[in-house]
Amino acid sequence: MADVDINIAGRSYSIAARDGDEPHLRHLESILQKHAETAQRASGGLNAERTLVYLSLILADLVDDVQRNPPQGVSPVLLERIADRLEAVAAALEEDAAEA
Repeated sequence: MADVDINIAGRSYSIAARDGDEPHLRHLESILQKHAETAQRASGGLNAERTLVYLSLILADLVDDVQRNPPQGVSPVLLERIADRLEAVAAALEEDAAEA
C-alpha cells in the first residue's frame, strides 16, 4: 500500500492506494481539478465539504449523461467500474474531511 497526496479544490488529502495505482489516482485528481473551480463557484466557496458535494454532483451528472448516451464501443461494465472508483474516491475524501 502506498499513500498518495492529492489536491482537490485547494485542499490536500492523503489517499491509501494499492501499489501501482498511483498514476490512476493522479489521473482522477486531474479530472476532479478540472471541475473543482466550477464546484467552488457553485458552493459559494463557503467550505470544503459543500464544495465536495457540488463536485460530486457535477461528476454524477457526467456519469449519468454517459450512462444515458453511451459512446459507441464503450462497455457498460467499464462505466460501472468508473462509477465505483469515483464513489470510492469521494468516500475517501469525505472521510479525510471528517477527520480534519
